[in-house]
Amino acid sequence: MTDATVQTPSQGASGKVRNQSKHIRTWGDWLALVFLIIGALVMLFPLLILAMNAFKTIGDYNANGPLTLPDHPTMEGIASFWKSSNFPLKFVNSFVIALVVAILGVTLSVLNSFALGIGRVKGNRWIILLIMLANMMPQEALLYPLYTMFKQVGIYNSQLSIIVIFTVIQSAYGTYLLSAVYGTFPQAILEAATIDGASRWETLLKVVLPISWPTISVLFVFFFVWTWNEYMIPMAFLMDDNVQTIPLALSALQGQHTIDATQLASASLLSIIPTIIFFIVFQRKLNQGIVAGAVK
Repeated sequence: MTDATVQTPSQGASGKVRNQSKHIRTWGDWLALVFLIIGALVMLFPLLILAMNAFKTIGDYNANGPLTLPDHPTMEGIASFWKSSNFPLKFVNSFVIALVVAILGVTLSVLNSFALGIGRVKGNRWIILLIMLANMMPQEALLYPLYTMFKQVGIYNSQLSIIVIFTVIQSAYGTYLLSAVYGTFPQAILEAATIDGASRWETLLKVVLPISWPTISVLFVFFFVWTWNEYMIPMAFLMDDNVQTIPLALSALQGQHTIDATQLASASLLSIIPTIIFFIVFQRKLNQGIVAGAVK
């Protein structure tokens, strides 16, 4: 009797052929990559010009123009704007206002959207329509009514007035956006939370917020940057130098007949550096939110 020899496959060889698919780039992929690189360079070109002129002297700028590298790089323009505008105070004012508005705006947006999109408040469609129409109203139309109201309540010429205005404006946009997202929220998840005995607050904090956090993060970044860059309403409501923001300090550099281009470039560079850092810090959350919105 002959024993049959059974060959057991070794642990190193599984006996199965594994097809390792490799992505082969086509000419279309390379062409798209080239266009993306060109687009990135076009978008970065103004920032590069701004940085070059920020380190020039006014004589160098007048002799060689704005499109050349500085012959003798200097930080005189940056130092001059730093001192003349009291930049640290302006930075703190802008940062506090933008941060508080972003936090309050996101909080109100979430609460309003939860009530309108998930809570199914009666007449929610009409409310969302009114919010959308309010977003379309130009800011110029708000100046005189708000001026009169803030004068009467005693918060004119204070940072609180700017915080109140932009919290309402940003939360209106956030409510309109999040209401559409929460309106399509999976009902099975909400019903499961209700069966488990979760209250409305627990459903919001433990179910809705974790799932919608990427979208909320995008709103937070946008609210911060939008508020940081605002000029017209702060110009009308912030009169004293100690409560003004960075955009108002930039406007003070533009005279009626003359302008120091190098100092203005230095001031502009200083004003956008915080927003660039803010975007870099929250870049991952921003990308996650955009991808989540696209998948949604």
